[in-house]
Parts: sequence; C-alpha cells; structure tokens
Amino acid sequence: MLTNSQTPTVDATPSEFLPPTDSQSRVSQFMKQLQDEITAKLAAIDGVGNFHEDTWKRPEGGGGRSRVLRDGRVFEQAGVNFSEVWGSHLPPSILAQRPEATGQGFYATGTSLVLHPRNPYVPTVHLNYRYFEAGPVWWFGGGADLTPYYPFAEDAAHFHNTLKQACDQHHPDYYPVFKRWCDEYFYLKHRNENRGVGGIFLDYQDGQGLLYRGPDPNGQAAMYSKQVGAPPSRKWEDLFALVQDCGRAFLPAYTPIVERRQEMEYGDRERNFQLYRRGRYVEFNLVYDRGTIFGLQTNGRTESILMSLPPLVRWEYGYQPEPNTPEAQLYEIFLKPQDWVNWTASTP
Repeated sequence: MLTNSQTPTVDATPSEFLPPTDSQSRVSQFMKQLQDEITAKLAAIDGVGNFHEDTWKRPEGGGGRSRVLRDGRVFEQAGVNFSEVWGSHLPPSILAQRPEATGQGFYATGTSLVLHPRNPYVPTVHLNYRYFEAGPVWWFGGGADLTPYYPFAEDAAHFHNTLKQACDQHHPDYYPVFKRWCDEYFYLKHRNENRGVGGIFLDYQDGQGLLYRGPDPNGQAAMYSKQVGAPPSRKWEDLFALVQDCGRAFLPAYTPIVERRQEMEYGDRERNFQLYRRGRYVEFNLVYDRGTIFGLQTNGRTESILMSLPPLVRWEYGYQPEPNTPEAQLYEIFLKPQDWVNWTASTP
C-alpha cells in the first residue's frame, strides 16, 4: 500500500488541505465496516440467502472482497464489494478529469453494491462510495440511487429525504447540488431517459472550489452550484464525515421500501417488464458507468466488477407502454427528474 510519507508533496498545496498520515487505513476500515453492516442487514431481511465471499488479489497491488447473495427469498442477486487497490499510475478515465495527478502513484478504496430484488415492486438500488489519493491530490466520491420498476412516489420521497437528512448535517447546499448531479450522471443519452429516480452523486470532492465538479458546465447541477458559490473550504475530515454519514444512511433509506413491497403479488406481466427494464441497467453499466470503466482499466477482478449486472434480463424491440398504465406512469413521471423531497400525497 502507498503511504503518505512515500508520496511527494507540492508546495502550492496548503498543508491543511493534505490528508492525514493515516488517511488510507481509516477510509479502508470504514469501507469494510460499511460492507459488514450492509450485508448483515440484507441477509437478515432476505432470511433465506446467504452472502458468499470471495477474496481476491490484484497483481499490481491491492485486492478486495466480493460478497454475493444469489437466489434468495427477497434478492434474486445482491452484490456488495469492497476493494482497495494501488499502483504506479492512474488510468485514463481518471486522468481525463484530474490531469494534475499525471505521473503520480495512486491509492483507491471503496465499497459498492447493486441489489436486484426478485419482486418487481421492490426497486433495484445502487451505492458506491470511494476515496482516491494520487500524490498530493485526493478526493472523495460516490452516492446512491434508486431504480424502481413500478412507480411509488412515497418510496422515492423516502429515499431522497433520508439522503437529504444525511447531507444536511454537513452543508445545506450538498443535497441540492448532489441530487442534480445524480440526475445528470445516471442518464442514458442514447435512450434520452434517466435510469431511475436518482438520489445523490458526488465526485472529486477535495474541499476546494465549487461543489459541482462534473463534465457539463451548463447543466442543472453546474448552474445551481455556481448560483450558491463555493462553500467555505472544507478539510479532509469534513468530507470523510460526510461520506460516512451518507454511507450509513443507505440502510434506513432503502430497507423500509423493501419491507413495504416485498410481499406484493405480481404476475408474468410485471415480471416481464422488470426484466425488460433491467436491460437499461445493463446498458448504463456497460456504456457509461465510471466505476466499471475504472475497474476494467486498472485490471480489477472482472467477476467483481460485473457483479452489478442482473442474473436475468430481456430486451424487446420498439417497446412502448400501454397508455394509462403503471408502466406508462414510470416513463412519463418517474424517469424524469422530480423534486422528491417536497412530494406529498396530494402532489399530482
């Protein structure tokens, strides 16, 4: 593992913005704890399936542990990964965004999950929180987003409000920016639709500059971020605390939805629509997902990288939902950005 004492410093970087000497071990420990907490709760909810763990080593440095539950009562497949890798240079997918890290050795750790439930009324969900160091350059990133197959506004509102509460503990502008960034990121350009109802997404958070550090300077996230301006400089400890609180907000954000929906009856129509919509998940993860691209470019474990893909999926040429159906409502309302935190039962 790279240590801070082994990485060069840059005089232009104020010392108060450098990570602590034990940054890597502290973040790694939290990411493993988060994996432990989530897998224990999910196994208890499922009641039938158990997580199988594979530990793996990366020849260039590092490794991880992948935990997958298959053929459970609630989860058809649930994967929760921890990884910790290091090497002599960052892959192109990172350097394109952070060229100042060129030529530096890197360290990266994170926890990610994708849960594919059996019941179509239970939404698929994704989480990823990560940390990078490359010489004096460091940042936190990640988020969580919800992908329902059938529309329940109260579920989307609960998920968003729980994540907002975690963000609001640290700064009132975090959620408004990160929510908009999530809507922007989990978007299938070739389909002209969002992947789901969103959540929060953040990246390249190093405590300096504007909150939005994404690729679209004219998008909603960028415009809102410019409007509110740069928050007071935030130190490494501040951002680590944010990631911890957001990571631990996942279970209270998602598990009540599972408990509400897991016993709902469904038939072939709902199951076929679920499998069809899973195709969108596959398309996004293989075409756009930066975690997938980073893992493949750094020679990560392929089975762990692609555990996000569902066990069963289908495509249908030219599908159009029937008017005035729940499937149509999903397309017309839920796959477009909405102000979920202000949703009420009287909202049209």
